[in-house]
Amino acid sequence: MDKFDRIYELHRLLAGRRTAVPIETIMERLECSRPSAYRLLRLLRDHLGAPVEFDAEREGYVYAQAPGAGPYELPGLWFNAKELQALAVFERLLEQLEPGLLAEHLRPLAERVLRLIEHRRLGLSELPRRIQVLPIGARPSGEHFRTLASATLQRRRLAIRYRSRSREEVTEREVSPQHLVHYRDNWYLDAWCHLRRGLRIFSVDRILTARELDAPAQEVPEKELREHFASAYGIFAGRANKTAVLRFSPERARWVADERWHPEQVGQYRTDGSYELRLPYRDERELVMDILRHGPEVEVVAPAALRRAVEAKLRRALERYSQG
Repeated sequence: MDKFDRIYELHRLLAGRRTAVPIETIMERLECSRPSAYRLLRLLRDHLGAPVEFDAEREGYVYAQAPGAGPYELPGLWFNAKELQALAVFERLLEQLEPGLLAEHLRPLAERVLRLIEHRRLGLSELPRRIQVLPIGARPSGEHFRTLASATLQRRRLAIRYRSRSREEVTEREVSPQHLVHYRDNWYLDAWCHLRRGLRIFSVDRILTARELDAPAQEVPEKELREHFASAYGIFAGRANKTAVLRFSPERARWVADERWHPEQVGQYRTDGSYELRLPYRDERELVMDILRHGPEVEVVAPAALRRAVEAKLRRALERYSQG
């Protein structure tokens, strides 16, 4: 722990306690000798203006608060070493997730953090090589992402031109954005569509134009949003009306038991070591794809329609390979 970390920790120790802090406690928490603890107390008081006082009756140090004054805070931007490292990693993850997305807005903070890191010699030169995000199947979010984000946060309506992926149909719509969702390495806009008069999901990469309007966004109750977007499985929204029962082999169970397929899933091990997973869904398309990636290590127990859909996909795949 260097001097900066000790000052930061000393401030947190004094600011977070209503009782006096003995010098022994300070030495233990700051991992320093008694003379060093006294030097840090003087530095905090004389150079940083902290209201540090020794309370003889309580035999310890306290922050003395003047009447009407707020709690003392360290001047400037203070982080300990681990927080600086975490900020640097977060900035790296964000930049790899969506290059340039917040670069303009976060640049002043990023530059300040980098100067602190260099001054503290935290050894983050390895960061670009050691921390990596590997998006699989990611599609570019396009030039309109900032407009979508601004309208979502400012609660403004949007005028968009949207090209559907299923039919390549282009429509002009006015929408009230509700959420921006990053799902499986791609961005989606949850919105109330004033053209269709209902909640819809728009793939951000399929939005051709986007313009923020002066009109306020129509608010949809959070409960209704959760029921519509989160109750069913995957990206296909709507209220779940079916429950899938999947049974995984003992070999695959060790992986699947730790995976989260749905917030309301229920899983249990069976006596033979296999793992049974139950989860709600409405549209089977994405669920079928996830089932198929487990090949022969999974069986659809119920419902019958889902079992038939997976079986049909497997038969068509086998027929394609048989033709070769």
